[in-house]
Amino acid sequence: MRHLRTVRAIADAGSLTKAAAALGLAQPALSTQLRRIERALGGPLFDRDHTGSRPTPLGELVLERARILLPAVRELQEDAVRFANTWANLDRFRLGATHGPLLGGLVDRLATARPGVPVTTYTTWSVTEISSMLIEGRLDFALIGTCGESRPPAQDRVSWEVVGVDPVFVMLPESHPLVGQGELELSQLSGECWTDVPGEGCFADCFTAACARAGFAPMQVYETDTASCVHLVQVGRAVGLCRATFPPTPGIVTRPLAGAPLAWRHLLGWHPGAPAAEAAKAVSGYTGVAYQEAISRSASYTRWLASPPRPGFGASHQQGRSQLAP
Repeated sequence: MRHLRTVRAIADAGSLTKAAAALGLAQPALSTQLRRIERALGGPLFDRDHTGSRPTPLGELVLERARILLPAVRELQEDAVRFANTWANLDRFRLGATHGPLLGGLVDRLATARPGVPVTTYTTWSVTEISSMLIEGRLDFALIGTCGESRPPAQDRVSWEVVGVDPVFVMLPESHPLVGQGELELSQLSGECWTDVPGEGCFADCFTAACARAGFAPMQVYETDTASCVHLVQVGRAVGLCRATFPPTPGIVTRPLAGAPLAWRHLLGWHPGAPAAEAAKAVSGYTGVAYQEAISRSASYTRWLASPPRPGFGASHQQGRSQLAP
């Protein structure tokens, strides 16, 4: 980076003599340094005569890259200093979440990064309650899920970032006759009872609509907590709906639904005016790692993502992490 700054200084000054004065160097020392830079880059960077120094075609190439790299590195340095100062000043992390696969991983990473700094958690099924707690300053960050492309709550007052998007898979007891299939048509499950966890969004309506498109109406839907959903599937009382990141569970297999008729977005939220907002980039990075690890624990999801490629699903950083606009 020092060499790129030197090359840019010569180009801006138009001569080695003026550039040496601007850099606080003796002109012979700058000439020696330029020769060393030119040897490293494979050729002359400037044509020099009594009128000054003009970039060669190779010099223009180097200057073009320098105009991109130098501001980027300066921005990185500024961000790093700002992050380090903010990170050091945070004396706690208050996390809220609806029930999902990422909270434990995020707690683990924050506790590792800032040992001795308290991390507290609050969970609820209500995304409205979680967003209200962010707005009121009772939480620093929140992890929620939303169905498909539905809008998250309080989008005009809370910054929401998409961590990843899962297809909705189906949970089957390991004795189910369809477990040998790699992918299931929703219509193949028309005679089943169903179970899933409660929520405030449109997921129940979207599931009913998907079933209607497949030519049936669900016989029975048990809406209950995760442990009860798992039990109902294990004993063969129902098949379950779950995120593709649902972890391996004894007695249960998960299978994708053909065409991915239902999707679930994982979101990280924070209040943009809160002191903790300065740490959002770091917390977002840790959340992304937790999500990738959740994917890796699901063999069926890993296979589904790999072949064929599934644009729009998986970690959002693979498509460019997106922050939802109001």
